[in-house]
Amino acid sequence: MLTREKLVDLYRELQDRRVLSVYIDGSGDDPAERGVWRRVLDNGLSGERSRVENDAPTELEAFDTARALVIEELERYAAFPPGRGWVGFATADGLRYADAVAVPMPHLVRWERGIRVAPYVRALKQSRLVLAVLVDSQRARIFRYQDGEIEEPADMVADTDIGDLSDIGMRKAAATHSGRRGKTSADAAQDLLSTSAVRLRSQLVELIEAEVGDDGFVVLGGIQEAASALSQGLSHLGDRVLRRPSLRLDMTESEVRDAVEDAASELSRHAQEALVSDVVDLTMADGNGCLGPEATELALRERRVDTLLLTRGVRERQSDLADRFVGAAFEQNATVEELSGVGAERLDAEGEGLGARLRYKIRPNRSGMPA
Repeated sequence: MLTREKLVDLYRELQDRRVLSVYIDGSGDDPAERGVWRRVLDNGLSGERSRVENDAPTELEAFDTARALVIEELERYAAFPPGRGWVGFATADGLRYADAVAVPMPHLVRWERGIRVAPYVRALKQSRLVLAVLVDSQRARIFRYQDGEIEEPADMVADTDIGDLSDIGMRKAAATHSGRRGKTSADAAQDLLSTSAVRLRSQLVELIEAEVGDDGFVVLGGIQEAASALSQGLSHLGDRVLRRPSLRLDMTESEVRDAVEDAASELSRHAQEALVSDVVDLTMADGNGCLGPEATELALRERRVDTLLLTRGVRERQSDLADRFVGAAFEQNATVEELSGVGAERLDAEGEGLGARLRYKIRPNRSGMPA
């Protein structure tokens, strides 16, 4: 899958070229539906060819060459394409990108200047790293979930082996002058365990911070007391940390994957709702926010957008407008968030499904003109 940075680079590279963009919904798994996606694709390619023949007949040869490249690539898949969706971009001189994605894509075939980029924004959520950490007082299992796949890297195992405690004396002699008794072996062992637990938490906090960066998520599980203590050490990450008591240290990788996928969706929803609230509050306070198609388009034209927000409904109902807005955002290196759920409902109500967090606000000077 493409990262945001690679998608932006590809968009910029091909924005002045004629490109065939193909999106395929590969989410079906019913054997009775084998090959349905291929019939839908064939219909889409035929329809787009007719449009090109009518509107731009001089481009028909280039279209046919790009179409052949896409078809050749898809011949590898007899039944269902891999993943839950598939995306390909082709020009007359080569297949520029083709790969599966971990989320369903809309069926779409489009020949136009530049790639049809807006539908891919949904897939970018899957590229956000989610780190799952299952911990007790002495060890931790760490999983990386990204692009719909989970792994437990061998080089990310954390533990604090304190060795054999059996050689600790049963009791130190009582002090003859202070009146205070010496530590028992149980006391000494508990001190060592507490020290090692603190050391483990410190190691984990450092590792987690380095891995998740500025936008990754963290899911914590394992022994409740240990997960709670680790959560306190990560309090500066705010809503990017979620505890899941159902996650246990003895779970299989597939069990962890299912739980983390659900947690990642919850974290993403919370992040979207917070982002919409932030933009609405900024707009109402006449700050660095805007809502609605007109204000958002003006901000994009003036290259003031830091984060573009659009709902899935806008992308589906107004696909050309959505693609133009997303492309303009990428041209100024802005982040793009496609919203669904509660966050989308609020953005639909407050801004007709469009809004942005801005880098700066243009304010009128005393003459009434923008400063």
